[in-house]
Amino acid sequence: QVQLVESGGGAVQAGGSLRLSCTASESTFSFNAIGWHRQAPGKQRELVAAISPIGAANYADSVKGRFTISRDNAKNAIALQMNSLQFEDTAVYYCNARRMEVVNFQPQQVDYWGQGTQVTVSS
Repeated sequence: QVQLVESGGGAVQAGGSLRLSCTASESTFSFNAIGWHRQAPGKQRELVAAISPIGAANYADSVKGRFTISRDNAKNAIALQMNSLQFEDTAVYYCNARRMEVVNFQPQQVDYWGQGTQVTVSS
């Protein structure tokens, strides 16, 4: 069973920065994509940023230019550097890893999730 352990959340004032880290229990190359989602109170969980095994990254429009996702292959880890934080970035941030697996003899996309880390931005 894949385990994803997050760290780095906290409280910060608007305009500040935070860095989130996620360490996987196996190589990040074993996933089609690994990244971050977030869920604010009363809202659906949404993709923030993800990175492929070859390093291609994609971001939600709302964080482009402010957030940067990176990977440390030697540590089986990814990080999310969040700059110019806004009140609207307040949410629980979840590390997510996705890959195809055979389930009941059928290929199926499987998602693994971390426990979540709270990010609170005060205005």
